[in-house]
Amino acid sequence: MIATLSAQLVGAWRSTSWIEACAALLAVVYLILAIAQRRSCWSAAFSSSCLYVVVLFHARLYMESLLNAFYAAMALYGFWQWRPGAGRIALAVSRWHLSRHAAGLAVVLGLSIVTSYFLRRFTPAAWPFADSMVTWASVFATFLVAHKVYENWHWWLIIDSAALVLYCNRRLYATMLLFALYLVMILIGMREWRRSLPEVSRVNA
Repeated sequence: MIATLSAQLVGAWRSTSWIEACAALLAVVYLILAIAQRRSCWSAAFSSSCLYVVVLFHARLYMESLLNAFYAAMALYGFWQWRPGAGRIALAVSRWHLSRHAAGLAVVLGLSIVTSYFLRRFTPAAWPFADSMVTWASVFATFLVAHKVYENWHWWLIIDSAALVLYCNRRLYATMLLFALYLVMILIGMREWRRSLPEVSRVNA
């Protein structure tokens, strides 16, 4: 059984398109730079997201394809938000109260119910509700990254775990391996951003 699974993984990996491989590589570059709080992370994010729009559309994950179009737009916003400037205070890592995250979760759930209904009714989408949840949660988490909210890493830990299952189901193995790597890097990101928190916030992190 293990040998059969290994053969399937090797075969699927060989069939991985160059566009998916490039998108995955750029996504890793983005996360490494984001952990280091480098503004250039948004350039890598923009390039990766544009490539993933095509990859995910062909995989019939329509909401996630649309999500990556949003990511590309947010990369431009993040690049502007993290900009240095004369007399401008650098954007610092901060925390949000639990109530704000609960409100965000409620909105994500509501939007997911609506979009999954339309996906089921009008498209041949794969896993419409899970696809919608990952998409809307990612929208919210990306907004948190752009504003350097520490808890973005907790959101991404859950989101990327769910996305990994989706990509495995759609045989996007390069992207699946990328998200497995993401889970490790997210833990590193938590540690590094926690060090940037004000002392009072760090104690409760």
